[in-house]
Amino acid sequence: MSIPALNADEEARLQALAELDMLDAEPDATISYMVEITARVLGTPTAFASFLDRDRQVFHARFGLDLDETARSIALCDWTIRQDAPFVVCDTQRDVRFCDNPLVLGPPFIRFYAGVALRTRAGHAVGTLCVTAPEPRAAFTDQDQQILSDFARFMSGQIELRRAEAGRRAFQARFERIADTSPDAIVCADAQGLVRFWSAGAERMFGHTGPQILGQPIATLIPDRMAGGSEGLLRRLAHGSAERLTGRTVELTAEHRDGREFPVELSLSTWHENGQPAYGAIMRDVSQRWAIEERLFRLAHLDPLTELPNRLVLRGRIEAALTQAEPAAVLMFDLDGFKEVNDAHGHAVGDAVLKMTAERLRACAGLDGTAARFGGDEFAIVLPGLGDPLMAVAAAEAALRVLAEPYRIDGLVMHLGASAGIALSPSHATEEGELLACADAALYDAKARGRGQHRLFTPELREALQRERACREGLRRAVLREEFVLHYQPQVRLSDGALVGAEALIRWQHPEHGLMPPAAFLDVLDNSPDAAGIGDWVLRTACAQAQAWRARGLHPFRIGVNLFAAQFRGGDLAARVATVLAQTGLPPEALELEITETIILRHDPQVDTALQALRTMGVGIAFDDYGTGYASLSLLKNFPLTRLKIDRGFVNGLCEDPRDAAIVRAVIALGRSFGLTVIAEGVETQEQQRRLLAKGCQEAQGYLFGRPMAAEDFAARYGLAGQAASPVTRAGSAG
Repeated sequence: MSIPALNADEEARLQALAELDMLDAEPDATISYMVEITARVLGTPTAFASFLDRDRQVFHARFGLDLDETARSIALCDWTIRQDAPFVVCDTQRDVRFCDNPLVLGPPFIRFYAGVALRTRAGHAVGTLCVTAPEPRAAFTDQDQQILSDFARFMSGQIELRRAEAGRRAFQARFERIADTSPDAIVCADAQGLVRFWSAGAERMFGHTGPQILGQPIATLIPDRMAGGSEGLLRRLAHGSAERLTGRTVELTAEHRDGREFPVELSLSTWHENGQPAYGAIMRDVSQRWAIEERLFRLAHLDPLTELPNRLVLRGRIEAALTQAEPAAVLMFDLDGFKEVNDAHGHAVGDAVLKMTAERLRACAGLDGTAARFGGDEFAIVLPGLGDPLMAVAAAEAALRVLAEPYRIDGLVMHLGASAGIALSPSHATEEGELLACADAALYDAKARGRGQHRLFTPELREALQRERACREGLRRAVLREEFVLHYQPQVRLSDGALVGAEALIRWQHPEHGLMPPAAFLDVLDNSPDAAGIGDWVLRTACAQAQAWRARGLHPFRIGVNLFAAQFRGGDLAARVATVLAQTGLPPEALELEITETIILRHDPQVDTALQALRTMGVGIAFDDYGTGYASLSLLKNFPLTRLKIDRGFVNGLCEDPRDAAIVRAVIALGRSFGLTVIAEGVETQEQQRRLLAKGCQEAQGYLFGRPMAAEDFAARYGLAGQAASPVTRAGSAG
């Protein structure tokens, strides 16, 4: 595509350019200032005023550009002077006219270009006012083009000032009109720092009208208390000593006429009038940006409820202390009884408790320490410079005393308390992650000892921590290598010893340690990312095996499967169980899912919803180990249970300890009252069997009737040899 033809007055245009004497002259200060204002108002990194001679383009004034001149043959401005309207190219690399232009492919890498011709009073296009950027733009609006055109007309007027002083007044008028189109405040001051120009944007931003502010010190725009820092820029300007600050963009606090303070971003320019310096300031209200930045900072660094630093900040404080090779103490806290308060009084009260806890721990941390919230009801304090175990223990005890004080909220008085774990650097660890792990291990041990306890980390806890870590890593490999198997323990009817079902129990076939019982790994597995997937594998495998035995003629037969808490988190447990039943053909009434107190005490709506849906399907719900923890009688009413399981601990003492016998009798009576079947675990003697039967217990399982055994051994014992279960997905691929 060819360049549009020039008008026939090309020679006249060149003559007009020569008469201006601009090509090799020193940059005009006002034109330079206008070029900078153009860039700032239109938000581009580069702007320039150029003049086009016969064979070259000369950059008379420029902002963000290092070139002095180029050949006219490659100048985009050569297109601009050939038309009346602004010439805009939003992406030069997508324009066949310029995609191979050296100024596009090389420095200054022009991707966006917009220019307007600079014309003499006679209409000759002697040069251009242009803005460019190294990135393309989606658009250059009509308003942007109008502003650029206004600036170009203003600059053309300045060019005419070289011919006659009369052009100066036109220049001022145009400048004011252009300035008034800007949403930013444009303010000009003289050598004494007195305001000489005040745009409409400045009036809107500061509340002062032109008559009120003209002739006043520009320092009036900042609070009196702001005498130094960036705010001092305007005070230095007021004393005529701010020239060296020109070209900088700074943020400072400004003051509205009504006394309200707000942040502004200021760019300062300078030029000379009649041998005296003059200043121009472009100011933009950045209140909204500051608010957004403040919000983002708080989201990234502060807990939204308590406004304590979050885990990320705490880790940073620990790393800082360790980097400086100074000792540090980490105290971790967990509230005792918070869940009960939250469940009994609601989340609003629970949130208030957490906020009060945060304030108490913030005070305990002092000026040098940092209190943080880890999540839930878990908090931590890091105390840099503290490596003495006695002092660390004293600090933890002081915090526990404070946390044990009553919480008074909305007329309620609650007593919670907390447990604490303590770890020190460098005594216990020299890395941030390990130090936190040590404190967490100490906290775990403290909570195991009862409420209100504290524990200092010890090498024994380290060994336990290492064992847990090794177990966790081993479990990860076990999933990948399919090392889990199921064993089945018979469940019988006490009245005649008939087989009525079996409980599926997971075992780990460890390559080095052999067959490992659940007690060796279940707690770690229950808190691992693989818990839900392995739980689903257990469910599928057990259901497939049970249906295979039922198909062999084993009726009635019920399979019991223990659930992990993680299986409830997805919210689709009932659907997954239904899918397994459909795939294996096992009737819903032949499946009994066993839940523990840990799961049911969560009071998670997802748990209740899932259990209700499962019960509606016909699946049985057994409450395992009832009576060993904190479960209340209301749970028997509120949850769709079908069976209570008496813990083996009570069965073991049934014949020797009257208290155990009383508990067994009470659980059986509760089951009868609520219409629930009762099954006793851990039955090992005939006397235990006789007493359970006499008390009204219907079913039992234990070594007296059979140990947990592999599927082949179970089948052989009950005459089901040769009957294999249907294929199931391996444990490692469970979802």
